[in-house]
Amino acid sequence: MFPPPPKSGRFNRPTPRPPFYRRARYVYLAFILLLLYIWLSGSSLLSRAPVHAPSIRFKNVDWSLYAYSSFATSSAYLCNSVMLFETLSRLGSKADRILFYPESWDLTVSDSHDRDSQLLVKAQEDYEVKLIPTEMEKAGDETWNASFAKFLAWDQTQYDRVLHLDSDMTMYKHLDELFMLPHAQIAMTRAYWDLPEKRALSSRLVLIEPSHSEYERLMQAGRAAQSQGGTFDMDSLNRFYDDTALVLPHLRYGLTSGEFRSEDHKHYLGRSEAAWDPGWVMKEISLLHFSDYPIPKPWVMWPRNLLAEKVPQCKRDEGGKEDCRDKKTWLGLYDDFRQRRKDICGLLSVPAPDWPPPEKSNTTQVPEEDTST
Repeated sequence: MFPPPPKSGRFNRPTPRPPFYRRARYVYLAFILLLLYIWLSGSSLLSRAPVHAPSIRFKNVDWSLYAYSSFATSSAYLCNSVMLFETLSRLGSKADRILFYPESWDLTVSDSHDRDSQLLVKAQEDYEVKLIPTEMEKAGDETWNASFAKFLAWDQTQYDRVLHLDSDMTMYKHLDELFMLPHAQIAMTRAYWDLPEKRALSSRLVLIEPSHSEYERLMQAGRAAQSQGGTFDMDSLNRFYDDTALVLPHLRYGLTSGEFRSEDHKHYLGRSEAAWDPGWVMKEISLLHFSDYPIPKPWVMWPRNLLAEKVPQCKRDEGGKEDCRDKKTWLGLYDDFRQRRKDICGLLSVPAPDWPPPEKSNTTQVPEEDTST
């Protein structure tokens, strides 16, 4: 026997839900839609912020608007530039790469000893370098030739920004993050070794916003200074941009190899009480510039009696334990450069010059290249 159906009436109708319940449903729905929107567009929103970590993979960036540049005025510096471009390629840099070289060179490999043509082809085919043959200024001095070649970067107005690098460097991290810095006509590091007495800018790494008018101004100033026996590109850039340049941190972008031979690191670290740790320093830097005068550049072998006189010495810590980290790191910098030079360019080091060297002058002699492998 089934129970009788319930009687109809107002007491049997379902209780209506209160108004706040309906409003809550709309709030929950809007919240879910908001989360969905953030999830779908969050990466692109974040990529528009000026993030400066080299490990970040920037999105929605037109990398064809940015370029690294280097120049070659001799066989030695051509190899150095190719080594830099190999590193940028290996580290996954996304910006263009351009190389200025004398228009008298060509890409036709005439024989197995035609190393310049081989390296130009290697840069173009293996590392996607855009080659720009140029009528180089002939200043009769290698340092002035390099200064004029550096100014060529200002005339590359097809780019929003160009990062010009001296080629006597070793790069450990790519520098793509610098292209995302706030607007500035030029950005450079300080020549920290002269601090605090002098607050000069260093021209080893120069981030610029290309301008043909600025290019003309620099070239005219350079020609005038050179004709009067004046100073080089670093001095010209300081004269023009000392008060307006965006200053990059030298702790990441300005280290020189000579710092490992120094007894006092207060200029590099910024304060005398800071502890020097070569291992920490090497982890922090993005690149290192070889500057160890009177020690030759790393593609030149050391004179036989040089090491004992100039190599960093081991020290004793407070506990009396021998600390040879500076010496080991410094020797490793040169060994690494020479090995990569051999592997990438097929070049051995240039024979050692006489020692002691002549007094330093404004004229830099570039040794003849050894093209044996």
